[in-house]
Amino acid sequence: MEDLFGAEGGASELMNQAVSLVMTYAPKVVLAIFTLIVGMWLINRFVGVLDNKLGKKDPTLNKFLCGLIGAILKILLLISVASMVGIATTSFIAIIGAAGLAVGLALQGSLANFAGGVLILIFKPFKVGDTIDAQGYLGSVREISILYTIVDTFDNRRIVIPNGQLANASLTNLSAYETRRCDMSFGIGYGDDIDKAKAVCKRLIEEDERALKDPAPLIVVGALGESSVDLTVRAWTKSADLWPFYWDMHEKVKKAFDAEGISIPFPQRDVHMIKSD
Repeated sequence: MEDLFGAEGGASELMNQAVSLVMTYAPKVVLAIFTLIVGMWLINRFVGVLDNKLGKKDPTLNKFLCGLIGAILKILLLISVASMVGIATTSFIAIIGAAGLAVGLALQGSLANFAGGVLILIFKPFKVGDTIDAQGYLGSVREISILYTIVDTFDNRRIVIPNGQLANASLTNLSAYETRRCDMSFGIGYGDDIDKAKAVCKRLIEEDERALKDPAPLIVVGALGESSVDLTVRAWTKSADLWPFYWDMHEKVKKAFDAEGISIPFPQRDVHMIKSD
């Protein structure tokens, strides 16, 4: 009988302890879960508003900065929720620090990409909307995120390039200046009038509104080739007009040379047959 009463007393004591723990920690857990849900909603809301505001002023910075701020706020929220439950904040921070060190060692490449993104935003070798030639790809910069830069090529492909590679390698920014020089070369026959061909090229450039008057265009004999006299033609245009102007000039020059009787030679080879006895 004493064993029975002892067992009932032990069970009752355990039940009382369980009820006491539930009464003590249940409100904290419920409050922590509520804080976590509301905090996540507020952080996402804040980051969304910040993204919209920065996107209008600086589309290059907004994605990177919003992603970084969102990650920091969520880490701070988790620390606050852990302290509400009763977890020692110092211990929690130590655990996060140790985990961060381990993750950092495992993800050295990602850290290099993060550092590369910071360097890109500080020194600004390019921005969103610029046309760049980097890592073997030519296209328009769509987005600069924390770890990667997204480039849309002109044949509608999306290229994701790590920021570390962009920050530590050479690249060409084709949109850095408002104007660019259009270099062209046209060959004429050795029997054709050089001055006449130069005058035709000059007239076509002056008739095209996309060609800038200053700097003045340059038309000179660039080389004496094996089968042609090569005219070097250089004209300045706005960056957006470069390629349309380049393509149109080639078509116009061909038609104008045909109309003026100026030949455009192409490589030819004469074969002499020698009979032998």
